[in-house]
Amino acid sequence: MASRPTIRGARAAPAKNESNWQQRTELFSLDLSDEYKTYPMVTANDLRGRRERPRKVKMLMRDFIEDSLYNPHYGYFSKQVVIFSPGEPFNFNTLPDEPTFHAQMGQRYTEFEDALDAKKHDDTRQLWHTPTELFRPYYGEAIARYLMSNYIMSLYPRHDLIIYEMGAGRGTLMLNILDYIRDVEPWVYERTKYKIIEISPALAEMQSAQLLSTAASRGHADKVEIINKSIFDWDQRVPSPCFFLAMEVFDNFAHDVVRYDLKTEEPLQGVVLIDEQGDFYEFYEPTLDPVAARYVRVRHAATQGRYPAPYSSSRTMRWLKGAMPFAPNLSEPEYLPTRLMQFFDILEKYFPAHRLLTSDFHTLPDAIKGLNSPVVQTRFERRMVPVTTPLVHQGYFDILFPTDFRIMEAVYGAITGKLTRTMSHEHFMKSWAYVEDTETRSGENPLLSWYKNASVMVTV
Repeated sequence: MASRPTIRGARAAPAKNESNWQQRTELFSLDLSDEYKTYPMVTANDLRGRRERPRKVKMLMRDFIEDSLYNPHYGYFSKQVVIFSPGEPFNFNTLPDEPTFHAQMGQRYTEFEDALDAKKHDDTRQLWHTPTELFRPYYGEAIARYLMSNYIMSLYPRHDLIIYEMGAGRGTLMLNILDYIRDVEPWVYERTKYKIIEISPALAEMQSAQLLSTAASRGHADKVEIINKSIFDWDQRVPSPCFFLAMEVFDNFAHDVVRYDLKTEEPLQGVVLIDEQGDFYEFYEPTLDPVAARYVRVRHAATQGRYPAPYSSSRTMRWLKGAMPFAPNLSEPEYLPTRLMQFFDILEKYFPAHRLLTSDFHTLPDAIKGLNSPVVQTRFERRMVPVTTPLVHQGYFDILFPTDFRIMEAVYGAITGKLTRTMSHEHFMKSWAYVEDTETRSGENPLLSWYKNASVMVTV
């Protein structure tokens, strides 16, 4: 699937009385200033009911990304994604080494997709895996030990063990956690409630099917509630203490994009224009909308102003670069995790007694240009194809961001008033997993060595 034109640089100073700047391409760029003035501004919420991708509109970058990923009719997670299931758990103790695990996983991947193609061939199938599936049930058991230990130490016997999971995939983590608690601590299991918040109707249906697939899983049915809605539509206050799991969901939260005036250091906010042909263009407004402006204020206060910027801190260096022919007058883009801030707002408002457990990527390979920039990729003929812009055909591309956990810890603390601890994925697993279960005969341990680019953050 071809991507839309890559947009780079910024054109020269705006014309008199002009309030926005249009990005220029490396080739000739159409002047769409008139269209920008007349096209209506829409949001991802406005587009939820649309079955066709919009044209002749403009929207903030976060709304474009939100619509691309989550629109109920053409969004990536609504229609495109298939989650890999390796079948029987890997028997790590019998594997000679880590490369053998990698080879076996590749073979199972092929067999899994061959079975799908036997039913319906699809060159654009978006197939991806999670640590929950690869390291089943050991990954889920580690999460269960963390939950049980913290529940027993601080909440038992006054409260039940209430677990919320956002974005639960196939429901495997839920089943692994509940199986472990039922087997190891039946008295805790009696007081356990598990609630999934799932935006995708297809995944919510899959989770329900998983729950009813075997006699053992059906035994959990009275413990589980699957709520098919976006966490950002949540409107019910949950006063009871609860644990909130968000495993690999921050990376797909929509971001705003800003560039900075290299003379004044003032931010300009990115707006995406979609013309009548369905092509995309970036404009930059000299004022931030209330959500992006609030994020900038909260981040500055929470970090005491210590955070990276996509331009040199030296005014002299910026002046020298700006004096070069054809030099841009705006910085490289920075992507602001505004949707993540809004998620923290939901936790603070509706889950005041929550304890968050989240894992996500602190760095990603093949990211596009910019600070805190995403990886934008699609899968075609069983191969990943990265592209260089988030302005891509909606629904066919994954757009995933790294998480700067140092900044997010500060922002989370400022919004919720709670303290956190961040550690590597390996450190968390060494603390809570029975690592001997995933060790190969060579002593290598894929549970520890994979996901080196992931961190875990917990409320303390």
